[in-house]
Amino acid sequence: MRDPEQVALEAVAAEVGRLLLQAGERLTTAESCTGGWLGQCITAVAGSSRWFDRGFISYSNEAKTELLGVGGDTLASHGAVSEATAAAMALGALARSPADWAIAVTGIAGPDGGTAEKPVGTVCFAWARADAQLFTATRHFAGDRRAVRAQSVEHALRGLLPRIGARSV
Repeated sequence: MRDPEQVALEAVAAEVGRLLLQAGERLTTAESCTGGWLGQCITAVAGSSRWFDRGFISYSNEAKTELLGVGGDTLASHGAVSEATAAAMALGALARSPADWAIAVTGIAGPDGGTAEKPVGTVCFAWARADAQLFTATRHFAGDRRAVRAQSVEHALRGLLPRIGARSV
């Protein structure tokens, strides 16, 4: 029997794919705390190769710098869990892919690693489009490590839905 949570996440990924196909656009991902779960949900959708280009798993700060070009100054000033870092991850993924859209996720899934300023469950997101549109958000999710990661994947996918096909005016 399939995990209902996973089935629900894959359904959202399928909707993202449907809209990307309609718009003639492709997606890349840059993940930290989700560790590839976002890409896994996307590639579980049959035919996703028509709208998903590639995914980057950049768990360490070194990987964020080497794979995505996140600046050391950004990491030093804002930390790995910040909208600035998520934005740099998304823009770096776009620069390293022919995709039209990038989703980036970086956060603290727990159970350790939180601080008073950034408690466990703090997750930062960025959605970037190759034409220079950039959107960021921070959310605070409750639950254990798996719950935080699952909510992060869902929020990342749902956050792209209203933006697909939209053009800046």
